[in-house]
Amino acid sequence: MTSAHEHGLGEHPTELVELAAGPVEYRFDRRGPVTVVVFYGGHMRAGLSLGEEVFAEAGWSVLVPSRPGYGRTPVSTGGSAGGFAGVTAALCAHLGITDVSAVVGVSGGGPTAVAMAARHPALVWRLILQSAVGPLPWPDRRTRLGAQIVFAPHTERVSWALVHSLVRYAPNAGLRMLLRDLTLLPVRDVVSGLRPEDRARLVALFSRMRSGRGFTRDLKEVGTTGDLAGHAGQVSQPALVIATRQDAAVRFAHAQALAATLPHAELLESLADSHLIWFGRDWPLIAEQIHAFLKDGPSRTMQRH
Repeated sequence: MTSAHEHGLGEHPTELVELAAGPVEYRFDRRGPVTVVVFYGGHMRAGLSLGEEVFAEAGWSVLVPSRPGYGRTPVSTGGSAGGFAGVTAALCAHLGITDVSAVVGVSGGGPTAVAMAARHPALVWRLILQSAVGPLPWPDRRTRLGAQIVFAPHTERVSWALVHSLVRYAPNAGLRMLLRDLTLLPVRDVVSGLRPEDRARLVALFSRMRSGRGFTRDLKEVGTTGDLAGHAGQVSQPALVIATRQDAAVRFAHAQALAATLPHAELLESLADSHLIWFGRDWPLIAEQIHAFLKDGPSRTMQRH
């Protein structure tokens, strides 16, 4: 049975550690000997969770670092996706983690997950990408220009205060506004199709999001395709790429490009109505495939060859 925290209905306590590269905020939910590292995308930090119940229900431990600029991790820690992958490997060593069953990249956290798998094959066994940015330009010009205004470090606090108030006091209007840029379907249909419990989870999540200095950094760093393509081609581990064709934030073409570039990748198409695949009607089936991928995938010895 999972807790309210694991369903994204509250905020998790986090820790701050000083590593050689700088301070890193993280959350380490210890459950069992199997550890999964999760890199979230834009507006997320270690204190928030999304879709982690798939790991919690299997009894796996979850390590979530806040990427540079999010939460209490400064922009200066790690710098690039590859740099922060190294910081996370150092964090694993600090915590005594010698094996990572899978590194999970969500949305804008995808490039960091790919870099960690590529650069630390002795540590990472597998790679899972969920609605992840691939080796294509991201985001589109309209989104980039708008985000540079709304989510700039000097304006994001006010922007999110307005969003938080809207989703708390007018949740339907707030969800329509926030999901509009995440789906290719009519947003009213997407919102009306949400189950009450999913609506509550989304309201709780959106009411706690912040951008810090992280999202403007992502706009400069995550959307650069060269490093990501290079890292993807170097990934020797099995990879599971999950995405939906209805995603307006990270188009399905990103998943197709990742599946084509990663040497040992499987593309799993979600039937979700938006970027948020965890709320799709087929998520229970996808969760089963994630469990099978982590439990029955190639052995450690096979991976190294």
